[in-house]
Amino acid sequence: MSRMTPFSSPLLLGFDAMEKTLERLAKSGDSYPPYNIERLGAADGKAERLRITLAVAGFAESDLDVTTEENQLIVRGRQTDDTEREFLHRGIAARQFQRCFVLADGMRVIGAELKNGLLSIDLDRPEAERLVRKINISVKD
Repeated sequence: MSRMTPFSSPLLLGFDAMEKTLERLAKSGDSYPPYNIERLGAADGKAERLRITLAVAGFAESDLDVTTEENQLIVRGRQTDDTEREFLHRGIAARQFQRCFVLADGMRVIGAELKNGLLSIDLDRPEAERLVRKINISVKD
């Protein structure tokens, strides 16, 4: 028995990757680090932007890695344990994380900034050109 999904309609062709992405997102349940996503208004006739802000207190710039792979924005954080220090109480653990955000087609990362323990990543989507293409119909006798 095959399972019915919103993308199983014969009118939606080529959406297999989106369906897999939605399944992957439904399975991810990690909530560290906390983050915000905000919409920044369009200014000076430019396209509107998005800003993702992650709370990464305790991470230095060298501990963080921001990359894009295909249509994903991946933020990784790696802290190393300081073995030279002796703790009487350790309530703040050195922690690693990986947070993935799926980007829509055409989204691009403008830049990233670390300030006061907050990592801000700015994204935009330039206006796409409307492409109308005439498809010739061949007639065979």
